Formats: sequence, C-alpha cells, structure tokens
Amino acid sequence: MKKIQMVDLKGQYAQIKEQVDSSIHNVINSTAFINGPEVHSFQKELEEYLDVKHVIPCANGTDALQIAMMGLGLEPGDEVITADFTFAATVEVIALLRLTPVLVDVQLDSFNIDPEAIKKAITPKTKAIVPVHLFGQSANMDEIMAIAKEHNLYVIEDNAQGIGANYKFDNGKVAKTGAIGHVASTSFFPSKNLGCYGDGGAIFTNDDDLAHTIRGVVNHGMYKRYHHDVVGVNSRLDSIQAAVLRAKLPNLDTYNNARRAAARKYNKAFEEIDNIITPNVKGNSCGTNHNTICDTCNCHVFHQYTLRITNGKRDALAQHLNDNGIPCGVYYPIPLHSQKAYKDDRYNEADFPITNQLIKEVISLPMHTELDDDQIDFITKTVIDFVTK
Repeated sequence: MKKIQMVDLKGQYAQIKEQVDSSIHNVINSTAFINGPEVHSFQKELEEYLDVKHVIPCANGTDALQIAMMGLGLEPGDEVITADFTFAATVEVIALLRLTPVLVDVQLDSFNIDPEAIKKAITPKTKAIVPVHLFGQSANMDEIMAIAKEHNLYVIEDNAQGIGANYKFDNGKVAKTGAIGHVASTSFFPSKNLGCYGDGGAIFTNDDDLAHTIRGVVNHGMYKRYHHDVVGVNSRLDSIQAAVLRAKLPNLDTYNNARRAAARKYNKAFEEIDNIITPNVKGNSCGTNHNTICDTCNCHVFHQYTLRITNGKRDALAQHLNDNGIPCGVYYPIPLHSQKAYKDDRYNEADFPITNQLIKEVISLPMHTELDDDQIDFITKTVIDFVTK
C-alpha cells in the first residue's frame, strides 16, 4: 500500500503532467507572467463552468473576500454576520476593514451557518451575511437569500471549500455555489478541490456594476494606467497559476466524483458503528428523493470528509491515527468567538452550543482524488478498531 496522505497533489499532478508542464513552459516562453492570456482564458472558462457573468481572478482566497467587501462599499462599523465554526480568514477580513464581525452558531447536521441564528443577530447596523459552504456542502441559501432580501442585506458567499457544488432551490432551480449571492469568493490554495501550485483566488458576481468596481480594486484602483479612481490593492492571479488551473478545471467534476466515491466507501464502513456520525448530505439536484451521496446531484463535493466522534475519544483517535501513519485533521479546534483576536464581550457561550460541541467531536480523514480501496480499508479499519475497543 502506498503512503497515505491527507492530500495527494503529486498523484493528481501525474495524471495531467504533460498538459501542466507544456502550459507552464508556454507562459515562461511568452514572459506574460501577469494578466497574460492564460489568466483571461481561465476567467472565461470558469465563468462558463459556474454560469456566472463575472469572474475576477486575484492573488488568494483571503484577498477575494476582502475585495468583495471593498467592492460593496461597506464602511467601518457596519456589521457582518458569519459562522463561528470556520477558518479565521472569513472573519479576519471583516476586522481588517474595520467592520464589525458578528459570529453566530451553525447547524449540527451540516456544520453550516444557522439561518435562525442569523435572524436573531440582525440589527440596524447589519449590512451583510457571509455564509461559508463548509467542507464542500452548500449552506441553506433559500433561507439566507430570503433573510437578506427581507432586511436589505448583501450576501457574500465564502466558496473556498465548495467549488463545483450544486444547490437546488425550493423552486427546483439549480445553481453552482458561488453564483447565488450578490458576490462570492474562492481560494485556489493547492489543497482545494480546484487548486493551483501556489496561491490564487477569485471573486464571482452577476452584478455588472459591482464587477467593474472590483476589477479596479484588484489593480490598485486603476481602470486606466496611473488613474486611480477607487482605493485598491495589488492582488492578481499570475499566469503560471492560471495555466495550472486551466489544466485542472475540465477535470473538476471528475475530481469531485472521485471524492464522493471515497466518501461513499467511508460511509459504508462506518454506517453501523456506534459513536461515529458520518457527514450528512442535505438536499439533491437530480430530482430523486434521496439523502445519499449522488454524482448526478453534485450537492456535496467533500473538500473534507469530517466525522463526529461522540464518545469523547476524538483526540485519542487522532493520536492513534497518527501513530499508524494516517494523517488527519481537526477543523476547527477553537471557535472564532474564543480566539484571542476576535473575543468580544457581546458573545455569550450559551449562544454557541453547536460550535462548542463540534470542536470536541470533529475529525477529518484523508480526502483527495487519488485515494484507493486499500488505503480506505486500512483507514476505516484503524478507526473502527480504536473506537469500538
């Protein structure tokens, strides 16, 4: 059995090596390293894939979130509601822009932001909601968009972990995550479902005026060279990373199907095991009444495969896995409301019962496109042997 890795980028690269190497070589030969043809082609191809009017590439996913907020014209003191159970980048940019982060609890079954908690957190100062499509499954966008419409709020999707996922609305319409809210951001960090070989990110929107503003923001506020019309930043996707992403984009659905296949095998192995709760797949987009992992639905893209260990042995299991050469991760061990940088007297522990439960239970197993049956069998047997002993 080959060595188990949390993410096997080398194995994935081997499948597209010829195209990647040729594309990178062409960029080097052209010397069009910034905003070259590869960037523009990738932008258009991703717009077509997502069925979104505007993709604006940038330097990384954190920049993408910040630039989205800058483009909306949010001002210091404006409140932005987001999930307590997520990576710090989501709240980091809110604080950097001197906006006021408002953290709320998540749902136990999906790990995503709780619409009821959003409703309770809205004040006259609230200007935006940032749902995070955590671990590869969409937040409840029907309810979130309805809340936003009722209160005249912006919705900024954090799609760093959900690219390629579908969301089926109550009315039957299907859209890709990232193409639903007023604006969205994503990351192309190497470990993402669609990752480059360095840093990269993008902003998505169907709003022509907002797209125009954002295109200026990413380029020092310039629309014409040396004419700075808005306050901007320097955040651009370089051509070599765009070339890598162009090679990977046609394979994204295949990659996501491979992740779902691995998730199905994990689920099957764990389905009768006490004290293990497997990921819940919510909704479907193929018209079939089911709650299983479906390649047609594409409603969960399993950026992470995250279990809940309910017998209090999560940390001991993590150590056991590491001792047996199986990498794992705890995403996330500390809620944002408890992080030193984001503590606030406004927060009450009683408002975060689900987050405070999840941080003690969640553990993510290896999940990538190159997992094979021998690896999955060894991982699942190692988990089950420990949890049931």
